[in-house]
Amino acid sequence: MSLADLRALDAEHVIGTYARLPVEIVRGEGAHVWDDEGNEYLDLLCGISVTNLGHCHPSVVAAVRDQVGTLMHISNLFHTEPAMRLAQRLATRSLGGKVFFCNSGAEANEAAMKLARRATPRGEIVSVTGGFHGRTFGALSATAQESKQAPFEPLVPGVRAVAATAEAITGAVGPQTAAVLLEVIQGEGGVHPIAADALAAAREACDRHGAALIFDEVQTGMGRTGTLWAYEQTGVVPCAITTAKALGGGLPIGALITGPRLADVLQPGDHGSTFAGGPVVARAALAALEVTDDPAMLARVNALGERLRAQLATLPGVSAVRGQGLMIGFDLDGGGAPELVLRLLTEQRLIANATGPQTVRLLPPLTLSDAEAQDALERITRALAAGF
Repeated sequence: MSLADLRALDAEHVIGTYARLPVEIVRGEGAHVWDDEGNEYLDLLCGISVTNLGHCHPSVVAAVRDQVGTLMHISNLFHTEPAMRLAQRLATRSLGGKVFFCNSGAEANEAAMKLARRATPRGEIVSVTGGFHGRTFGALSATAQESKQAPFEPLVPGVRAVAATAEAITGAVGPQTAAVLLEVIQGEGGVHPIAADALAAAREACDRHGAALIFDEVQTGMGRTGTLWAYEQTGVVPCAITTAKALGGGLPIGALITGPRLADVLQPGDHGSTFAGGPVVARAALAALEVTDDPAMLARVNALGERLRAQLATLPGVSAVRGQGLMIGFDLDGGGAPELVLRLLTEQRLIANATGPQTVRLLPPLTLSDAEAQDALERITRALAAGF
């Protein structure tokens, strides 16, 4: 079927919530994907930080193939070894509490908000401006972006956003607060790290008033910033984290991970999900964790990310570079990021995305080779030289 045929089917039968790029991707391997005409692309977006180990990583593929032939689904009415082992690994490798499985980052944040409200009935959820936590009603209510919220008002009550500063967060948290929910680095907001003093203030304010500090690690987790979880680099330990995206190595799975204090707050019947933590996605996640949670791998992510950011900062037309590890955003003088992204795709066969009129976001695979990194820089340089 041709791309024109697919686009016609999309227009006629798919609800139009996506502004798709004019390419059909049919195959992927490592840092590369191919379209229906055989053109090869260098993927520096990883399905928005999902295929962190590259496309079709052999360890993930082998685990999925084995599990699909054994047991695909049974529901959470029963125990399965992959889910229990995955929960053990996630809890022991992070906050030391317990895990609730779901299917996406938005669902993980919904679970986190319910957890906080269960611990502090009728309590308020405080988020920060510029953050993104998902598109379901609770998660959307914590996503302080007017363009995303306005069409769907009224939103869930008891959720409000404040500036991402120490002063604003301290002033917003009180006895009525159930939780502070924020990203360590705001991904959809343009790869903006939250200041260290703001994170410390959030921790202190939550401790003072008995509120839960929840870090949304949906995009920053699974090695993206050079440690398994971004919070490990901050000196601030949250009460809970949420994860998804890269957790399943390319398959859909999310999780809420608690520390010990909140581990037993949710009771049987409080929350659930039909497909969550199924054996196939749990096996995929275990395989992805085995590869990702390796000190040598994470050290290389830091080194390569530092080198890429330094080189991007020297390119003409680039006004600022931000990020940690291989979570990178760079700004263009005078804007034009969406146009540059399209030019990269069509002329340079490189996949990235724009998070606003001036910011290009790069989320390359953690397995990106030095040669592929140099190739990417050369393609970006050529695209910038063509008119930015």
